[in-house]
Amino acid sequence: MTQLQAGQNIPLNGGVARFQVNAAVPLTVSALVVAGDLRVGSAADVLVTERPTGPGVRVDHGGATVVVTPADVRADAQAVLLVAAAQSGIGVVTAQLSENDIPVAEFVIAPQAGETALICFELYRRATAWKLRAVGQGYAGGIGELLRAHGADGYVTPAPATAAAAATVLDATVVSPAGVTASAEVTPIEVGHGLERLWMIFEDAARSAAALELARGYAAERLDQELSAAVSDPATRNTPAADAARAEAQRRHDELTATAESSYRRDSIQLRGELNEADAVLPAALASWHSPAWDRPAAPADGIRLGELYALDRGELRVPYCVPVPLNRPLWVDTESSAAVAPVVGALLARLLRAAPGRRTVVDIIDLTGAFTGFTGMLAPVLAGPPITDHSDISPRLQQLVDAAELAEMAHNSGQGAPPAEHRILLAADFPHGYQAADAQRLVALVARGDLIGLSTVILGGNESESGDSTVATLSRACRHLPTVTGTPLFDPWTGNAWQLDLDLLPHEPEQRARILRAC
Repeated sequence: MTQLQAGQNIPLNGGVARFQVNAAVPLTVSALVVAGDLRVGSAADVLVTERPTGPGVRVDHGGATVVVTPADVRADAQAVLLVAAAQSGIGVVTAQLSENDIPVAEFVIAPQAGETALICFELYRRATAWKLRAVGQGYAGGIGELLRAHGADGYVTPAPATAAAAATVLDATVVSPAGVTASAEVTPIEVGHGLERLWMIFEDAARSAAALELARGYAAERLDQELSAAVSDPATRNTPAADAARAEAQRRHDELTATAESSYRRDSIQLRGELNEADAVLPAALASWHSPAWDRPAAPADGIRLGELYALDRGELRVPYCVPVPLNRPLWVDTESSAAVAPVVGALLARLLRAAPGRRTVVDIIDLTGAFTGFTGMLAPVLAGPPITDHSDISPRLQQLVDAAELAEMAHNSGQGAPPAEHRILLAADFPHGYQAADAQRLVALVARGDLIGLSTVILGGNESESGDSTVATLSRACRHLPTVTGTPLFDPWTGNAWQLDLDLLPHEPEQRARILRAC
């Protein structure tokens, strides 16, 4: 069985798929049959316990399971969204899918506090086949908000929601902001919309790349067919006519490929122009190191830049990879050496510190190996205390954060909650070495409730998604993993094409490093 992370997809065999979820609270599952715009077409596309059966999709066992028979799903449907919902906060959810009763995928989701409905999986068509994508998009407005987002609010009477606003989850391998569509026109970037603008450009880049790959694949397939036809008759395969047919097949292939690559280069030039214009006006947290934003007074940002996505076989276009702040999912930097990724950590901290200039920022650092001494001195004004270098000090510091999150949750549930007054940042390096078992449980609690205190968490360690310790494995799967090994692919959520990620590094030049960290 494959352990998926948000945005990843796998092919399916087209057999009968069964979806179910596990969590600490009772959940009800349902399904939406949607078109390419992710909206339902009629009441028959909304499968719930009150109306459990439709073409190719049914809700079984009183809302405990969704069963999908892909061959019977209406022909003009593009996807089936598999949903889980509860009456109150969900906590960590494990979504599972089996095919012909054989488990094929599992996805651990850590919703933000207050979210009561989730799109767990998207089962979608790709040409004549079917694939499964891990989504994990949560809605604080509950099932009612989720239905409205997909044009289904008129077909079901939802249970009362517990909060008013829908949450936006970006994953990634990334999931785009709900409702965002691509635009080729550069518009002024207002505060709070920089992240959305960059995602729009990324979507344009992904769809342009998909068109290129599709054209290349078609050209190669047609060339193969025409070359096979040219040599199929032994009596003529070595004749001038066969040679001419082969040459003509190659010419058509090269022409198709050249046309597709020319179109892609044209798109890339336009997108690079948009990115250059955007970089000049974006807040520092979302901008490149060379942007004038680092010399301007700090401006609030709705996200931070992590690095650049690219594909060498598709040319020179590089697109910023950005996520929202406070981090709606912890970042997990996959590494066996904290010292080796110290420049990555420095870059992440610099951007997190610049994201919320209107709020006090407080940073907790766990650094058992002393990997970050090269820049922590510059961060002294925002540190909650000296970086933790002794394992015995880890538990008390984490428990302080857990206590604060639990108090904020109590206030939220009683209707007395208020937006966080601080932006808290937790850097937990060298995990899980030197940490107690209870510390992993504390980190899981912070995944579920940390947003209530404005917490952004960054964890460093080897990928523990297959750990024998279930708590550590759950924590690892709930995080957004950042690969540090060259060649590890990330997949965009629109087309499923592979991209490589270059994580941003804190500059080595002392003057530039001081300029960036001093500005924080």
